Amino acid sequence: MKSTAVFEQISSFRGGWEWWDIGARDWQDPIIQELKEKLPEAREWLDKVEDIPSSFISVRFLDGVQPLICGSLIYSIQEEIDSQRDCNKFYFLVLGQKLVTLNLDQNTREIMHTAERQKMLDRCESAADGMFVLARAVLHYFHTGMDKFEINLRKLEENMEKRNARTLMDSILNARFELLYWSNMFIPFSELVTASREAYLDELEENRFFKQLLYRVNRMEGLFRHYEKEIDTLISIDDAISAFRGNEITKTLTIVTAVFTPATVVGAIWGMNFENLPWIKTGWGFTAVIAATLLSMVGMYGWLMMKGWTGDLLKTNKRNKL
Repeated sequence: MKSTAVFEQISSFRGGWEWWDIGARDWQDPIIQELKEKLPEAREWLDKVEDIPSSFISVRFLDGVQPLICGSLIYSIQEEIDSQRDCNKFYFLVLGQKLVTLNLDQNTREIMHTAERQKMLDRCESAADGMFVLARAVLHYFHTGMDKFEINLRKLEENMEKRNARTLMDSILNARFELLYWSNMFIPFSELVTASREAYLDELEENRFFKQLLYRVNRMEGLFRHYEKEIDTLISIDDAISAFRGNEITKTLTIVTAVFTPATVVGAIWGMNFENLPWIKTGWGFTAVIAATLLSMVGMYGWLMMKGWTGDLLKTNKRNKL
């Protein structure tokens, strides 16, 4: 649990519901015990989230009818995910006309107390509506992060188009891991939408604040799908380019090996330790052997060209200039 201050702020709104915004340094803080006494329904929630390191959402019906939604959400207020990957986590409970949040970060708290958000909260008729407004505000961090992610992705695509260096695959994989990181943090918000439908059923069909949260969640899901396909396309392109380069290199080495085969044969034969090799003791023998070797190499290359096995290797430079 991360918190540097202990406080309790209870805000009341026109719809008759209350927002209990609480901060605590740790789970043994007296304010936690006080919350359990003021709101006995929160006792099980507080005891459970203490031992759960990741996000979780639970829907309960304490009296068989009235829903209780509780859990925790992990998110990041950073535009870019650095090596530290510092995350924020707050805990929430929605029961009747009470919304309880524990250890909401200061930046989000300030956003929720802006005039725009306060007007929205005043129009909320229930604590659930207030939670929808809060969750939608937190999802704004994801949009900001995705905007920065898109800028970096476009730079990556430009680098691939201009010069597909060997290290480019590392950048692509880093982008995929960053997208996976954002996606994993987003899952609980999508789960919150489903859990709300489970809790309130048809009551949400015409709920303005739920629909606004739903549409923002759908937007985020669309972005994740799009960027995932885009990164997969980059990986496919890089694989295709690597395979093409490999084929070109293999073909080039094969042709070079074939062309130099006559020279290799001549060198192997005339390098033997025999005294009666042809022309070995004549003044023009070396010249004749070299000439025969060169003619054999040219003939070998000409034969490869007639077969069409050299492909467009000789046109590579011309092709790259187009």
